[in-house]
Amino acid sequence: MSEPTVEEKCKPTSQQDLCIPRKKAPKDPCCSSLKIFIVALSFAYFSKTLSGTYMKSAITQIERRFDLSSSVVGLIDGSFEMGNLLFLAVVSHFGARLHRPRLIGMGCFLMAIGSALTGLPHFFMRLWLSFSFDARWVGAWWLGFFVSSAILVLAGVPFWFLPRSLPRQGEEGNENFNVDQGNKEQSVLPNTHSVKLANIAKGFLPSLKRLLCTPAYFLLLCGIVLKFSSFIGLLTFKAKYMEQQFGQSASRANFLISVLILPVVAVGIFLGGLLMKRYKLSVVAGAQLSFITSFTAFLLLLFHFSTKCDNLPVAGLTVSYNGTPEISHDEHSLMSQCNQDCSCSTSEWDPVCSDSGITYMSPCLAGCTTFTGKGKNTVFHNCSCVLTPSPVEGSRSVSLGQCPRGPRCTRSFTSYMAVTVLSSFINSLGTTPGYMITIRCITPELKSLALGIQTLVMRTLGGIPAPVYFGALIDSTCLKWGIRSCGGRGACRMYDSNMYRVIFLSLTTCLSGCSYFFIIAVIVLLRKQFRKEEVKALQQTASKQNETKLQSPEMCHPD
Repeated sequence: MSEPTVEEKCKPTSQQDLCIPRKKAPKDPCCSSLKIFIVALSFAYFSKTLSGTYMKSAITQIERRFDLSSSVVGLIDGSFEMGNLLFLAVVSHFGARLHRPRLIGMGCFLMAIGSALTGLPHFFMRLWLSFSFDARWVGAWWLGFFVSSAILVLAGVPFWFLPRSLPRQGEEGNENFNVDQGNKEQSVLPNTHSVKLANIAKGFLPSLKRLLCTPAYFLLLCGIVLKFSSFIGLLTFKAKYMEQQFGQSASRANFLISVLILPVVAVGIFLGGLLMKRYKLSVVAGAQLSFITSFTAFLLLLFHFSTKCDNLPVAGLTVSYNGTPEISHDEHSLMSQCNQDCSCSTSEWDPVCSDSGITYMSPCLAGCTTFTGKGKNTVFHNCSCVLTPSPVEGSRSVSLGQCPRGPRCTRSFTSYMAVTVLSSFINSLGTTPGYMITIRCITPELKSLALGIQTLVMRTLGGIPAPVYFGALIDSTCLKWGIRSCGGRGACRMYDSNMYRVIFLSLTTCLSGCSYFFIIAVIVLLRKQFRKEEVKALQQTASKQNETKLQSPEMCHPD
């Protein structure tokens, strides 16, 4: 009897077909742990960005609420980055050894506590104002911090129900993955804990030295710090600039930023990544695209110097009591013959507007003696300091609030927003290509360290000091400081808008402009580097071809 062939041995019998079910390929579940993690992480990042962005939108309200200068408010805003730096080293060291999803969940809860604590001082403090009467009304600035705190709590919940390790793409349906992975982790953990800190330091310091001695990376890091400083300073005080320069309210300024600028930036970042993928741009091409888009946006921002509004006419500060334009920092200029018998306080800030378009710091400084109505409808009469062409009945009256800006200022603000939206879109096109430079110009074993050092340096040298020195320079343009009830200088009530514009825009453009010198140097270095690599690759290919020809056997021909 002949032996069965291999095919017959491997062919299952009918009984085996009935008893042993065939294994099917694992299906990709619609709600796998990997997909849940990606969705949860995206929502957590959105929540974190919402909290940080709201802090910048509430800058002016916090400044007025607690009578703080712009430099102090900038320091408070920079403290967010200080908190990040405190936990950056700890999380980087223990992140790979602990339950990473739960560690992210703890971070969300910690940020939720911090956001709630930021709004809590409102309930502990010198200040209940009527929105219908007091010009210092600041609104419910604290409410947004509690809303963002609640969102952060919700964002942290899913991470507590995720496994310690996530399956790779295509392995979501493998039931034995968690068991096998857990066994692997248990076998690896003892070796991981046995590694000493000294051994880690021995590998860290040479890697750091090697990284910082890479010319392209070091120059790119310098350019990024300058560019990030300009961006943080602009983002922190942009809404305040729109208020002081164009007379916009805080709510309207923040609304326009969120509705017009942020969506355009998001679309630009997406399109920039799409361009990188569609045309498969190299590192040099990506660097050139990032430079061109950023520099074009920089040139567009120079038009902001010409989009301006004149100083608001305020008696004793920007104009004299007879209507002559003049900038004054002297407290004595607030008094005049028309109000010297009224015993007015020069520290009071309750502005009123006259029909002539001149704003007075208070009804007393306007020389008013009587009033009618109440709340926001209060009108003050018989104001001896109000300029009128003729003593007509009721023409020497003032109403609450600063005088509105003219139609020319409205047109300038429209031009300002149009240039801002266009420049933001163009600049965002180069965001993804610029990020890819750091990843591709560094050797693979140094990429994680390069990104970590870049984040650390950006936050230390850019995110923390930029709001402080931006705020200090803005404070230098103040014309009228408020006085706290306990004494001491409070928040600025009135700025010299012309000087504000020049200083704020000059600082922003100088930081951005200096960054381009470093970026150009990076592009030149990358071109030289990749040309050398191309020549080397061609030489290696040619040498291999020559070796192949020499090693090929010669054809033998019979005589």
